Amino acid sequence: MSEPAIHVENLSKKYIIGHQTGQGDGLRHVVERFVRSPLAWLRERGMEKEEFWALKGVNLEVQRGEVVGIIGKNGAGKSTLLKLLSRITEPTEGRIRLKGRVASLLEVGTGFHPELTGRENIFLNGAVLGMSRAEIKQKFDEIVAFAEVDRFLDTPVKRYSSGMYVRLAFAVAAHLEPEILIVDEVLAVGDAAFQAKCLGKMGEVASHDGRTILFVSHNMTAVQSLCHRAVMLDQGKVVCEGNTAKVVQQYLSDVSRVEAVPLDDREDRDGDGSIRMRWIKVSGCDEDGVIRTNSRLRVEVGYEANGPVKFPEFWITIRDNESMVGLFQLNNEAAGGLPDTLPAKGVVRCETAPINLTPGRCFINLGVQKAGVMADYVQYATIFDVEPEDVYGSGKVPSRQRVMNVIRQQWSFEERRE
Repeated sequence: MSEPAIHVENLSKKYIIGHQTGQGDGLRHVVERFVRSPLAWLRERGMEKEEFWALKGVNLEVQRGEVVGIIGKNGAGKSTLLKLLSRITEPTEGRIRLKGRVASLLEVGTGFHPELTGRENIFLNGAVLGMSRAEIKQKFDEIVAFAEVDRFLDTPVKRYSSGMYVRLAFAVAAHLEPEILIVDEVLAVGDAAFQAKCLGKMGEVASHDGRTILFVSHNMTAVQSLCHRAVMLDQGKVVCEGNTAKVVQQYLSDVSRVEAVPLDDREDRDGDGSIRMRWIKVSGCDEDGVIRTNSRLRVEVGYEANGPVKFPEFWITIRDNESMVGLFQLNNEAAGGLPDTLPAKGVVRCETAPINLTPGRCFINLGVQKAGVMADYVQYATIFDVEPEDVYGSGKVPSRQRVMNVIRQQWSFEERRE
C-alpha cells in the first residue's frame, strides 16, 4: 500500500485550565501586574493549575483520495484534531505526517487577512499553498464564479457577511488544488443551497482529482453521502472507526441514549402542587431510540400526587428551540386513552404518529391539571434533537431555515399544447 496522505500517531493535546503562575511571562509584565495589584498577583502565584486533555492518544491513517468524516459530540476533540493537522497549534505529544499541501476551512475568520480584498486574499492563499501567480490566475475565474461574490471582489473581506466569507473561503480551498482539504462545521453558516453545492464539490475533487478530505459535521446525512469511512471521537479519544453507516449509527445511538430528565429540582413551576411531575423522557419509537424527521415520538412523564387523580389532563407542547414557534401539542383529553382516575403515583406515556419535523432542536413545555384545575406546569422541561433523514429518497434533506414540517409528496408532469 502507498504511503498514507495523513498519518497520526499517539496524538495528544493538553491545555491548562485556570490561572497561569506567570511562567513564560516577561519581567515587565510580571512587574506591571504586581504594581497594579499586589494581592491579586500573590493569589495568582498560589493557584493550582488543572490539566485538560482535549485529545489523548489518537491514532489515524487516511489514504490518498479518501474522504473521512470526523464526528462526535461538542467538546469531543474534533476541532482540536483539525487545528493540529492544519498546524494552527502544536501537539503536546505524538507525531503527524502529512503528504502534500494542506488547505483548511475552519471557523469563520481564519485563513484570510481582514484588511485585504477578496481578490488579494485569493492570491495570498495560493501563495501560501506554494502556487505560482500564473497557476492562481488559471483558477481565478472558477473561484469567483463558485463563490458568487464577483460584485464584492475588490472589497476588504472584513466587510463581508459570514455567508459571503464562507463562500469565498470554501471556493479558494477547493479550487487551489491542495492535496489535503480539511473542512470543519463552518459550512453550516451558508444557506442550504450553498451547502449542497459545497458537498457536491467535495465529492467531485475526491473522486476525480484524488484529493484527501477530512470533514467534520453534525449533519449525519451529509457525512453518510460524502464519506468513505468515519471516525467518532469522545472525550478526546477515538471510540469508533470504520464503515460510515456503522459509525454514524453508533453516534446517533449514543446521543439519543435518553435518560429521564429530573424535574424535582425545578422551582420555576406553576400550579397548586397537588400533582408534581417528577421526570420526563423523550425518545423515538424505533429500536435505537433516535428521533428522526419521520420518527414516531414517545414521551413518558413520571408523576406523584397527594391522592388519586380524578379527570387528569396532561399536555405536552413541542416548540422550535430558536424561533419558539409551536410545532404541535399532545393532549390526553382530546386524544383519549387515560382512565378518569389515575393512582397517586405512576407514569403516563404518549406515542405519536410520524412527527414529520425538519432537522433541528425542540423543547417541551409540560403541564397537568385535574378536574379543570392547574396542578403543575413546567416550561422548558426538556430539549431534544430531530436528526436529518432523507425522507424523499432524493439525497436532499429539508432545512428548518425554510419550513418546520415535511409532508410526503409526489410530483408529475403533463405536456399540453393549446
